[in-house]
Amino acid sequence: MRSLFITATGTNVGKTHTTLKLIEAYAKIGLKVGAFKPIETGVEDEPVDAKALLEACQEVNPDFTDLAPTDICAYTFSLPAAPFCADTKQEIKLEKIFKKYHELSKRCDILLVEGAGGLMVPITQTYKMIDLAKELNAPVLLVTPSRLGCINDTLLSLEALKSRDIDFDWCVNLYEDKESFAKVTQPYYDAVFPKWWSTEKNIVQFVNQMI
Repeated sequence: MRSLFITATGTNVGKTHTTLKLIEAYAKIGLKVGAFKPIETGVEDEPVDAKALLEACQEVNPDFTDLAPTDICAYTFSLPAAPFCADTKQEIKLEKIFKKYHELSKRCDILLVEGAGGLMVPITQTYKMIDLAKELNAPVLLVTPSRLGCINDTLLSLEALKSRDIDFDWCVNLYEDKESFAKVTQPYYDAVFPKWWSTEKNIVQFVNQMI
């Protein structure tokens, strides 16, 4: 079983959007795809992101049909905040996250693990999302936004991944400020990262390269 850790430069950048596209692309090449949302915050009745991921997996992987959204989450919290802050009772145990990861891994050929927020978001006081990605020993796909100011966020996240010697790729979710992206951001990416790619245009190519 293989896995891929999907993260972003921050919240509301497009992790779930990208993961859904990955589920579809991996399924099209014949792989049984699974999804894992270790922690979801801002949950009222049910984890919305986990539900979307599970429903997509259930369409292409029969081994996920008997699961509920909470089955692909280790923890859910009502407060929309970083896990450490949302976990007001200090319930998070890393062992439970890894146990759930291994349980779900048995149901698929590739498990897509979607983080919460960005790389430096704290899970506990001393353990961050980037630490989880490192410990899972999974390659990382960093999703970056297209809005003004994204260059700084992208470069900081790339530096963090490099500093921990994590195997990664990155892509741009062309969502916000799409009209101005070509003028205010793309020239730098074209000059420094000529092979940069977008979720909308190149996800299939990325999946084929990962085989």
